[in-house]
Amino acid sequence: MSATETGTSLETLDFGGLAICFDDQVLRPREWTTAQSWWAASLLPQLPEGPVLELCSGAGQIGLLAVAQSSRELLCVDVSPVAAAYTRHNAELAGLGDRVSMREGLISAALEPAEQFPLIIADPPWVLRAETGRFPEDPLLAIDGGDDGLSVVRECVHAAVAHLAPGGIALLQLGTTDQVAAVADLLEGTDLVAGEVREYGDRGVLLRIDRPS
Repeated sequence: MSATETGTSLETLDFGGLAICFDDQVLRPREWTTAQSWWAASLLPQLPEGPVLELCSGAGQIGLLAVAQSSRELLCVDVSPVAAAYTRHNAELAGLGDRVSMREGLISAALEPAEQFPLIIADPPWVLRAETGRFPEDPLLAIDGGDDGLSVVRECVHAAVAHLAPGGIALLQLGTTDQVAAVADLLEGTDLVAGEVREYGDRGVLLRIDRPS
């Protein structure tokens, strides 16, 4: 992939040992989010068989790093065609092209009703729409979480309710512990359980969600 193909400035950075390409149309990979990848990777050996699902994949770095040392397949979903192209490219760079597939579109349309996944990774936009101006360097599509910051988060939670396999785990990236509490409210009445929370200062929060076997 070249800057000519993307029409903008191409960058490559190291993400937990993987070379990840992106440009300013895609959210710049944050080094701290390797924590989501490493947590996911540590869970994989104890989870049921099946592919990993990454929602709002961006350039694909979190999911790619999560499965890199395993034999798992990875399915990535993102609404951005540019992000989809970078995910495919970065999978090839990592030598994972034969284990990674990409679906471009809305989450609700990208997944088949019967599909189940033992691990779901999600990094949805969670910035309140009124506050997106604080981050002028970030593409709006990648950070705009709607009026309450939870528009795409809800889509990810609905996907977890519909597609997380029994005994499976979802790892959801959020902005604040208030959003964690809001997700816990969304899970009421389902068989999914909000569990461990890992906080990373003002950078973000990771929430583990379990579906009992």
